[in-house]
Amino acid sequence: MLHHISFGVSNIERATAFYDAVLAPLGYIRVWDDLRPGEPDQAVGYGIAGGGDKLALKLRSKGQRPPGPGFHLAFAAPDRQSIAQFHAAALAHGGRDNGAPGPRPDYGAHYYAAFVVDPDGHRIEAVLNAPG
Repeated sequence: MLHHISFGVSNIERATAFYDAVLAPLGYIRVWDDLRPGEPDQAVGYGIAGGGDKLALKLRSKGQRPPGPGFHLAFAAPDRQSIAQFHAAALAHGGRDNGAPGPRPDYGAHYYAAFVVDPDGHRIEAVLNAPG
């Protein structure tokens, strides 16, 4: 259903350092960037190698606000170890814990996830919803 989603960020360098680190364990990479230090309208796209972006970060230094508490973005994870690495990388790069890696039986018998808030206040998750 979704082609991609964009987040406005207040500091593109901080945001790319964060997302480079947290998305790598999940198998996602920077697939394009338009970085021009000091200039407006900079952006970066993330996805799978050889594919297009599924998440774009766009510099919006004025008026940037994350969506409210009812919104979050969940990234598919290949395994539980990658979820732990996602969570650790987020905390090491300025993110805030919003739910440590672990099972979430209220969400399903095989739901395993970690939740963080990025440096701009976006709520993100890494999830595996499969036996194993």
